[in-house]
Amino acid sequence: MRNFPALKVLLLACALSTAACAPEQAQTLVTIADARIDKARFIDNGESGDSPGDILVFDQPLLDRQQHKIGNNSGSCIRTRTGHSFQCQWTLSLADGTIQVAGHEFDQGTSQLSIIGGTGVYAGITGEMSSVNNNDGTFTQTLRYRIR
Repeated sequence: MRNFPALKVLLLACALSTAACAPEQAQTLVTIADARIDKARFIDNGESGDSPGDILVFDQPLLDRQQHKIGNNSGSCIRTRTGHSFQCQWTLSLADGTIQVAGHEFDQGTSQLSIIGGTGVYAGITGEMSSVNNNDGTFTQTLRYRIR
């Protein structure tokens, strides 16, 4: 039987590249942004009161489901539609890295935001986050993601 070293190398390279390019398992992380104590700061721009261009700035505790502090939730939002929604960008800072999200945050209901990046163990993260206002000063944030 003939030995085909080039074929063996090619098969090994294909196997390794497939494993390296395979997507990671989907993961879920549920956090609670606690705005009860450290409320967002409202910067009133333009017309007095709620109006387009107003800014919310926040840096609040980030909790797990058991209400234990696991990090910080900090960022900013610009009012784009009065009484309806903001365009937001914020960072979830955790012990092992950060996760950045961006998108529309609606005044009511569930908001879907894009996970746009990360650092530390979250480097290469992709996915989306749903944010729900619990109407008690907290927001439940459910992140569904993969890390490449």
